Amino acid sequence: MTVPVPGPATDEEQAFAAFGLSGRPGTDAFWAAARTPVPVPDADGGWRTLFLWRGSAACLDFESWSPPIPLRRWADTDCWYAEVRMPARLRVTYRIVAGEAAHADPFNPVGAGADRSIAATPDAPAQPHWPVVGADDVLPLPRTRLRWTGERLGGRRTVRVHPVGGGGPVVLLLDGDDWLYLHPAMTAFDSAAAAGELPPVTLVFLPAKDRQAEFGCRPEFWEAVRDELLPLVAESGVPADLDRLVVAGQSLGGLSALYAALEFPDLVSRIAVQSASLWWTPGAMELADPLGGPVGGTLAARLHRSPDLSGLRCAFDVGEHETRMLPHCELAETLTERAGATVRVSRSASDHDRAGWRHALLRDVAWALG
Repeated sequence: MTVPVPGPATDEEQAFAAFGLSGRPGTDAFWAAARTPVPVPDADGGWRTLFLWRGSAACLDFESWSPPIPLRRWADTDCWYAEVRMPARLRVTYRIVAGEAAHADPFNPVGAGADRSIAATPDAPAQPHWPVVGADDVLPLPRTRLRWTGERLGGRRTVRVHPVGGGGPVVLLLDGDDWLYLHPAMTAFDSAAAAGELPPVTLVFLPAKDRQAEFGCRPEFWEAVRDELLPLVAESGVPADLDRLVVAGQSLGGLSALYAALEFPDLVSRIAVQSASLWWTPGAMELADPLGGPVGGTLAARLHRSPDLSGLRCAFDVGEHETRMLPHCELAETLTERAGATVRVSRSASDHDRAGWRHALLRDVAWALG
């Protein structure tokens, strides 16, 4: 299927008819009816998806799945468009970049923060409990706010705490600000608990100040969590069971969660990790190809020494479209189970993208709690 080049008025009326859109592109009537992204089946089993933008020259900027895609202008109108070939089972975050500014897609009601939107192919699995959030919506925030001045890590940060279903085991959400301001984790966890799919828990949203430094297998980070942050949570007045801690992390946060389970087993014995950066080795971030080093990176080398992980419950998830991540994750999954851990493995319909990890986050935290 190919979107035709502008022709006579009769052709313009049918320009995007294959996507269910009628009217002459650029007219007020056309824009009043416009809704995107619009997917239609592709011959290869994937999807062709139409994106629209009203204004000046712009491009689609995807979170991780694709390089930026320029939008094409329809004749001399204010209609810019792209027909994007997408694989089966994909959920992806994107934004529209025009000049120096980034925008959420004004024709897409599904947002992720003020300047991002989420596209999902029709065959992508549903994500129950995660409400549709528009770009202009303000997400609710937990009432309890802790001011953490870390002696080991330095600096100040605001940590928010929310009791789900009255509170219970602590669920430490690394990159907590993303789950507060981009994706409504508080609402999703409340909904899952109300539906009986999650026991009562206490969410602790831990923001990162320097992800590369803090999450790169750094013992000082977990010493600070153990000796400084968790005592603050215990004193907060929010019901919290510190003896049943679950750590949930993505990307470098997932790496850090598994590292904590290996090096601080008395503190961390339940983890839920999505797309963990298990390619990581010291200095890898400075390389032209960080993923090109030894498979499984530093933690696989540690796991090869056969630690006793019989007390660990570990849920691994990774995007099925993250082809270069898969070998690193698969090796760590195998070695973790071989070391005696109780392991759950799954694949999400995504690339390296928080929008694709949301369902696994809820499901795997519940599983980690047993």
